[in-house]
Amino acid sequence: MSRISIVGLGNMAGALAGRALAGGNAVEVIGRDQTKAQALAAALDGATVGPAGATPAGDIVVIAVPYASAAAVISGYGDALLGKVVIDLTNPANADFTGFVTPEGSSGAQEIAKAAPAGVPVVKAFNSVFSHVLAAGSAQGRPLDVFMAGDDDHAKASVAAFIESLGLRPLDVGKLPMARVLENVALLELGLVTHSLKHTNFTVGVSILG
Repeated sequence: MSRISIVGLGNMAGALAGRALAGGNAVEVIGRDQTKAQALAAALDGATVGPAGATPAGDIVVIAVPYASAAAVISGYGDALLGKVVIDLTNPANADFTGFVTPEGSSGAQEIAKAAPAGVPVVKAFNSVFSHVLAAGSAQGRPLDVFMAGDDDHAKASVAAFIESLGLRPLDVGKLPMARVLENVALLELGLVTHSLKHTNFTVGVSILG
């Protein structure tokens, strides 16, 4: 199993940490508010708390903060991320969910990768799964699909193994520029929530026919 550091204390951080612990992974939670970090770790029963700004203990570091803060978090860690794999689960949607705040032709993951030290692989994953759906781990008895994109095949293999340890199905969609497509999937979901379904009790996945 993997050693995972999760930077962030929100709903996605909690859901992912819970599934990671259930899958036998070592989990460290990191946040600027140490009181909240301690409370989250206590609620999870098995997670440890890492000091904000210190070198993450995990081999995989999950960035589970709002996109607006993600690049600064990565830059703040700097060379402390060398030798680790970074998972970006952010969504850089604008305020009315009609587009993105990233530069034209880029993606949130690519912008985050620019902020990382050279040689630190960034893998886009988990961005199209709502936190409560992730916590459940399945939909109608079927494991959730987790799409991922990245340039480093070894890093993607590590992330795929981590996803499988959660009882979920990893689906590789290609190189890191494909993160833009995955962010569009999340935008599609937000559009459904806003205009038709009016709730988040659903997931997007792949059904293989035949």
